[in-house]
Amino acid sequence: MDEMLKDFVVEAMDLAANVEEHLLHLERDPTNKETLNAVFRSFHTIKGGAGFMGLPALVAACHLTENLFDALRTGAALVTPGAIEASLQASGFVADQLSALNNGATPDQLPSMPADLERMLKDAIAGTDAAPKAAPAPAAPAPATAPAAPAPVAAAAPAPAPAGAPSADGIDWEGMYMAVVPPGTYTPAQAPVQAAAAAVAPAAAAPVAEAAAAPAAPAEAAAAAAPGKPGWDGVERRGDTKPAAAGPAKDESIRIDAVKLDALLEVAGESVQAANQAAVLLERLSQFKFEGQAATLMATLTETLERASRYSAELQRATLATRMQPVGRLFQKFPRLVRELAKDLGKDVELTIEGAETEVDRVVVDSLYDPLVHMLRNALDHGVEGPDDRVANGKPAKAFILLKAWQEANSVMIVLQDDGRGMDPAKLRKKAIEKGLIGDHQAPTDDEAYQLVFLPGFSTKEVASSVSGRGVGMDVVKTAVEKNRGAIRIDSRLGAGTKFSIRLPIELSIVPTMLVSTSNAQLALPMAVVERVVELPETFMQVGGAPVLKDQGRPLPVRSLALSLGYEECTERVGIVINAPQPYILAVEAVDGTADLVIKPMTALNVEGVTGTARSAEGSLVLVVGLSFLMDGCRSAVRLAA
Repeated sequence: MDEMLKDFVVEAMDLAANVEEHLLHLERDPTNKETLNAVFRSFHTIKGGAGFMGLPALVAACHLTENLFDALRTGAALVTPGAIEASLQASGFVADQLSALNNGATPDQLPSMPADLERMLKDAIAGTDAAPKAAPAPAAPAPATAPAAPAPVAAAAPAPAPAGAPSADGIDWEGMYMAVVPPGTYTPAQAPVQAAAAAVAPAAAAPVAEAAAAPAAPAEAAAAAAPGKPGWDGVERRGDTKPAAAGPAKDESIRIDAVKLDALLEVAGESVQAANQAAVLLERLSQFKFEGQAATLMATLTETLERASRYSAELQRATLATRMQPVGRLFQKFPRLVRELAKDLGKDVELTIEGAETEVDRVVVDSLYDPLVHMLRNALDHGVEGPDDRVANGKPAKAFILLKAWQEANSVMIVLQDDGRGMDPAKLRKKAIEKGLIGDHQAPTDDEAYQLVFLPGFSTKEVASSVSGRGVGMDVVKTAVEKNRGAIRIDSRLGAGTKFSIRLPIELSIVPTMLVSTSNAQLALPMAVVERVVELPETFMQVGGAPVLKDQGRPLPVRSLALSLGYEECTERVGIVINAPQPYILAVEAVDGTADLVIKPMTALNVEGVTGTARSAEGSLVLVVGLSFLMDGCRSAVRLAA
């Protein structure tokens, strides 16, 4: 793919994603003029680029949809379910074409516009012409005449003068405003076109008649001919409006290959690590006594190293900022998915999105699409009930799903919650035992029973459908979350709904950690789960044979980090309160401080509880304990039956 086509595809895919979001908003608010104009502009922009790149199928689909929305936004037609459905189909076709180009297809390999889609769009345009409007354009030549329809309206709106009626100060403010805004953005409140045309002065009648008699002319030419006011036709201003709006975005942004950003971030992280190690060495060197010129050199070296460390940290922060992206880029793909799937399942579901502006590492955003799709499909198929069942249970017929994101300390929280039937822990245990996934006495608590849904092959459906039931979806969710050093938790109440909570690091490469040592091993714990440090006594209270310590009035179980990771038993007198769904105290030998570490994932080995390695400021190897392992209480929540 050449560079020009690549740039077009990237920009057009962003526009196509926004179009889908606007169409779903328009379905809920058909009178929103801003949304109508936004959809029109998006299709118009994509059509222009597609024509330049020689993509006839894209041009045809965008042109028909543009004609439809030109009629909708000027009031010549009404927003109907048929128009929305046809527009969504056109948006999907455009997205498919762009996706094929992005995956390496050449323009001549793209399929032509389906006849069904063309028929849907033409039917939608023809249906709007049946509305009680006196638009001069017939239904048959819709692609040519629909854009020209607004011209007579714009010309006839200011009734008593060639271009409009002047106000008390002698200036036609309305005419001036219409001349500088894009065509169709502003439509004066007038009667049908014939009534307004009859009120136009003879001087303006001829241009209007000429514009109406030339249906093949573009909308811009008709609009320019209509206002007969000399020296103020507005054509140049309208032409300048779009480039002026788009210019700053292009001038102030640049597209960079993500691989180059990843390499830059790695270099920035290593430079920070090197600066930290140099600072430690300098601190050790300063313990010796220097005199004369050596002392001067040491002072200069200290100042230089401080400056290098400061710039390295700034470089690291700036590089991290380039990788941060709002989760809204991911969330905007889901409203249509929920709409289509709910319609297929015969359910009435409304998806609410909150916190779309929350920023997270680009890698996290890209890797969360499939997990969230699985979770939404399960919520729609398993979670929410049909309208009849909901009404019978005293609930509103419409089900609600909430997708929410927010930043919490050094983590990002993503919650998917529904108000459906909830999970039955007893039923989950029974299914897992029947399938041989766990033993008869495993998963005794409700929280452990909820975790069973993440086991490979687990499903509560007797017969698999096209939506769910094969027992692979939620396994994919947990695997993807843990791969990004995150953790997932389920809260559910039978008859009230289910909530999935995902905790992820804001960025993946550099993680704030607490450095600890135990059994001659140096380890790092993510600060996202560290609440505070406490001193441990020599003896503990025993509850059910397990040690317990009362912290701030609540009894918390005490677990050894060394034994949890399989190290030799040692004397551990320092406790770290872990902020997990079920809080506990993690016992270690010593706390060595905190550090922002550059994490290297472990690929050759798979060690339970350890997700990566890092280098400390002294240069020694540090093992990074997994966030999910700590959230699960330093043990796998559910183990497969032997």
